[in-house]
Amino acid sequence: MGLKGVTGAIVVGLLAVGLESLVRVTDTPFYLTQLTMAAYYSLAALGLALLTGHAGQVSLAHAGFFAAGGYVSAVLVTRDLTPYAASGPVQWLDRLHLLSQRADAFGSMMLHVAPWPALLAALTVTALLAALIGVPVLRLRGHYLAMATLGAGSIIYQLVLGTRLFGEADGLSDVPPFPVLPGLEICGARSGRVGNYYVACGLLVLTLLLFANLMRSRAGRALRAIHGNEEAAAAMGIDTARAKLGVFVLSAVMAALAGALLTHYNGGIGPSEASVLKSVRYLAIVAVGGMSRFLGVTLASVALNFLSLRGYFGSYDDAVFGLILVAVMLFAPEGVGRIPLPFVRRRP
Repeated sequence: MGLKGVTGAIVVGLLAVGLESLVRVTDTPFYLTQLTMAAYYSLAALGLALLTGHAGQVSLAHAGFFAAGGYVSAVLVTRDLTPYAASGPVQWLDRLHLLSQRADAFGSMMLHVAPWPALLAALTVTALLAALIGVPVLRLRGHYLAMATLGAGSIIYQLVLGTRLFGEADGLSDVPPFPVLPGLEICGARSGRVGNYYVACGLLVLTLLLFANLMRSRAGRALRAIHGNEEAAAAMGIDTARAKLGVFVLSAVMAALAGALLTHYNGGIGPSEASVLKSVRYLAIVAVGGMSRFLGVTLASVALNFLSLRGYFGSYDDAVFGLILVAVMLFAPEGVGRIPLPFVRRRP
């Protein structure tokens, strides 16, 4: 694993500890809620940075993949299977210990899919959805690819907005906590703020290490070759179609993981998470962070999402975000992640 990848992970880890210490000293623990949410959104941004910054494939469907992970997981853990308890499939799931019971909002016991199997199902469904979309659209390039993925994202948004199973415009609520370890659950309870914060930041650090290791592998070199010149990469024997589809699916799964965990943290999900504007925002954050610079994308995503979630700019949030994007493109056109840092060695 390269020094740069380890350095980025260490920087994020130290910043996470420093921010938590700062809110502890200033007695502002409520900031951890927005920082935790910003960390989950940053997982989706990192997946898009891998796809766009290193493979050169533009996607405007990542909000749809984020929502797919959240919605599939939410449906499975909130759908009461008690009326179907005698059916073969439900009994089969019960024998495999994939079901659990809990009290609903009215105090009645309900039978539903357990959170861990629901998460795996959400990631699997999203991977299949990304493969279904990726096989035809990844034949395109440039703005044609962007428009095709934009259409796919719009379809996902309309499906979650108009489908009764997904709660239509109201979305889904009463999503239970996600158990991580004994005594540690992903949820929005005040008592679990610090634990949830470090779970989200820990996932960010692990993702940075994973992606840094991936880019130094044979698969990562193939992606860089495709980004540089796809025809030349194909002439060198790289299966470009397979490589592009693989990174597209991996990027979508990262977004789905973030969506599912954030849904458990918030206790629900709404159709706005699948909106096209969200996909545009993810892509803009990646551009601000420096496209292929994972550390820059992470820091830009956490900072911008935190400011947005705190509502510092009120109804002018999108306008201020646009101004920030314009300023970065004018004064740091390659992104803030490309600004040299004294402790990070750049490759020639």
